[in-house]
Amino acid sequence: MASALAPIFSTKSTSVSVSSSLSTPTRISTKSTSVSVYSSLSTPTRINQKNPKVRVFTKPKLNPISAFSDPYVLQIAETLEDSLPSLSSPPLQKLRETSSETLLSTPWPSRKDEPFRFTDTSFLKNSRIEPILPPKIQSSSLDVFSDTLLPTISILDGYIMNELSQLKELASGVYVGSLLSVKSEAILKRVSEYESDFKGDLFWSLNGVGTPDVLLVYVPEGCKVENTLVLRYISGESSDKGSKALPFSNPRVLVLVEKGGEISIVEEYVGGEKDKCYWSNSVIEVVVGEGAKVSHSYLQNQSLNAAHIKWTWVQQESTSTYEHIEVSTGGKLSRHNIHIQQVGPDTVTELSTFHMCISDQTQDLHSRLVLDHPRGVSQQIHKCIVAHSSGQAVFDGNVQVNRYAQQTDAGQLTRSLLLEPRATVNVKPNLQIIADDVKCSHGAAISDLEEDQLFYFRARGVDVETARKALIFSFAAEVVDRFPNASIRKKVETHIRELLDPSRP
Repeated sequence: MASALAPIFSTKSTSVSVSSSLSTPTRISTKSTSVSVYSSLSTPTRINQKNPKVRVFTKPKLNPISAFSDPYVLQIAETLEDSLPSLSSPPLQKLRETSSETLLSTPWPSRKDEPFRFTDTSFLKNSRIEPILPPKIQSSSLDVFSDTLLPTISILDGYIMNELSQLKELASGVYVGSLLSVKSEAILKRVSEYESDFKGDLFWSLNGVGTPDVLLVYVPEGCKVENTLVLRYISGESSDKGSKALPFSNPRVLVLVEKGGEISIVEEYVGGEKDKCYWSNSVIEVVVGEGAKVSHSYLQNQSLNAAHIKWTWVQQESTSTYEHIEVSTGGKLSRHNIHIQQVGPDTVTELSTFHMCISDQTQDLHSRLVLDHPRGVSQQIHKCIVAHSSGQAVFDGNVQVNRYAQQTDAGQLTRSLLLEPRATVNVKPNLQIIADDVKCSHGAAISDLEEDQLFYFRARGVDVETARKALIFSFAAEVVDRFPNASIRKKVETHIRELLDPSRP
């Protein structure tokens, strides 16, 4: 991926404009010529001297790397590839090869791109990206993983750490662990059969190139996993605030739930010190089989100087149910992309998200639900609070009801609280409906706390500050109360109360 050499010119009274990607220098010698040369050759370009005002356009076989690629993206990809060991898993090797090909024509996103219109990624581009090598376990890290009795598997800086996991005995046929360590031929065959033609953005592809392993969660047909499974991601490697270095991790998870299976999963992202810098670039793929059910909880509490970019891709077969409950409060730049595809009739999808900015953060949610079959149900509620004058929240939610998705019931609602004068929120709820027998609705509301609500508390002897905190917490409670696990729900409630009142014991 070396950069091309610049051409060498020897001219007299010459005006020359050259766009070239040559592996060897090109020499051009002209007299009183006006020439434009567009070349991607390994040999010099010929110029018609008899007619010096001719523009010469060569039509060679273009090298895709030099012709279409973003040099900065290729530099990151090359650094990721060099940091990883050789592979022995065909599915993982195929993932890397496919992602590498995609990166050849994927530029770094800018504010001119509609999906990133309100999301500034210059924080990442201006940093020195450093892939993280396999971590060495330190005793101080063990305390991070000991606060729950639920079965837990730990991912430290993108690497699966069995030493830090607390996996209890699982139901027969259930597998939770490294894709590279799978011994069952039946499970390997099932993973090999799974192929997604979905192509995400740049960060999706970077994860495919840079992930050291895939955490596989496999639930066989008819199996119902009783205990909630916790996937805990810890960012251990970091740099100091103000440093250009940005340690970069790429955890990836594949969840396969066969026909009639059920499982509840909690993804929890935590960091070390709250002022440290790092970048977590995560992907989870969920395949929900016919009649199966997946409850997916997602908690994000990264450092306030970190970058957190995440992709969630879900495929639902007929009569399946997928529930997503999310609370995101950390990260200087936090972006979650959700793509859900209903590929069968009578499918149920529920999305509940709550975002909160307490400093100069960006909390961004981009979601897309695609309904292609009859009697599908999708309900989405998004809530956010921006409690800092430099904070901003972004919501871009798309529900696409296609021609054959008749008798669909789809609802979408976003509500935002702006608690400071210059706080910002950009919302874009939208429905695309082609079917003609549907029940669909969407709405958006943005405001500060209403005076009549505060007056209700003050009339009963409650001071304004206490009243505001109570109303803000109740605003979040509509999402928090949906967590299916009581211990997780209590943990989230405590965390939100601490953010609202840092002095509270």
